[in-house]
Amino acid sequence: MQYRSSWMTEELDVFRDQFRKFLAKDLAPHAEKWRDQKMVDRSAWRGLGEMGALLPSVPEAYGGLGASFAYEAAVIEDLETVVPEVTTGYSVHSAIVAHYILNYGSEEQKRRWLPKMASGEFVGAIAMTEPGTGSDLQGVRTTARKQGNNYVINGQKTFITNGQAADLIIVVARTGEPGAKGISLIVLEAEGNDGFRRGRNLDKIGLHASDTSELFFDNAVAPPENLLGSEEGNGFVQLMQQLPQERLSLAVGAVASMERAIKLTADYTKERKAFGKPIIEFQNTAFKLAERKTEAMIARVFVDWCVERLVAGELDTVTASMAKWWTSQKQVETADECLQLHGGYGYMEEYPIARMFVDARIQKIYGGTNEIMKLLIARSL
Repeated sequence: MQYRSSWMTEELDVFRDQFRKFLAKDLAPHAEKWRDQKMVDRSAWRGLGEMGALLPSVPEAYGGLGASFAYEAAVIEDLETVVPEVTTGYSVHSAIVAHYILNYGSEEQKRRWLPKMASGEFVGAIAMTEPGTGSDLQGVRTTARKQGNNYVINGQKTFITNGQAADLIIVVARTGEPGAKGISLIVLEAEGNDGFRRGRNLDKIGLHASDTSELFFDNAVAPPENLLGSEEGNGFVQLMQQLPQERLSLAVGAVASMERAIKLTADYTKERKAFGKPIIEFQNTAFKLAERKTEAMIARVFVDWCVERLVAGELDTVTASMAKWWTSQKQVETADECLQLHGGYGYMEEYPIARMFVDARIQKIYGGTNEIMKLLIARSL
């Protein structure tokens, strides 16, 4: 019996059928080029926008499809399966940045930015991490001070996904006292902003097509109407409210990656022969794949349940943390064992499993380290 996610609908089936064809025909052929240049072309963003794949869970009034997070989950799954080079940048842009603007932006902000993000004209990023501040967001040192008619932003960010491409950057900055209550979210528009500078497109061991950058703010300017929320000091609360969706997005991608790794490896072990027979006929191979297929199914059912909870507005931080740490851990383990079953060929970059192995590793770090996830879960005991 073929498993079907509980949140799938006939309408979503029709969308996904066309979307997968688009990915295979229009995006996948460029994947190697994007890995080499460490960045996805702008044409891909516009193509995703034309397909209705950007911001699907944003209301139609702001350029989206007016659908639920289920559409977002479907797009993430299909990207991860067909052209994973795009998944990380897409998730940040569509499932994260857009929802900060949707949930905390003024009507004017939403109408100004969201339609351009939905079309792919604008690419979004969120600048949280600093050289000395990762999971501890209360320690942010980048400042945004009112001077005259503007916020003047000073500081440095690093590991920022879409940092090279971004037109809109939500900057996590300190507008007040030390600690959580002094943090605000301010949208910086990159074009023509003299005090804003992009640093290196960082060299990573994986996710080679995802541009990841240092960002520098040296008296960068943002008008006061670019503050997200009605007043300063709400940034930390806003971040905490949106993290469950971010973490579930990572879990959705993790499950899709596990399923793809298992399918690729099953196909490979049926074709590859050793000692006169396909290696899948060796008990060790069959048992390893049986274990991983079982774990992938457990992960799939749990994450589908979490998607249902999120769509219903009921996904809590603890459950999202469980989904993020467990699926990312299993993604890394699955990629490792599947690479092993490829033998020496698994270590060659021309084989997808090699790229999946190095790409998976960051999943245990970004979006909140798995150690932080366990800490959050432990507090609920």
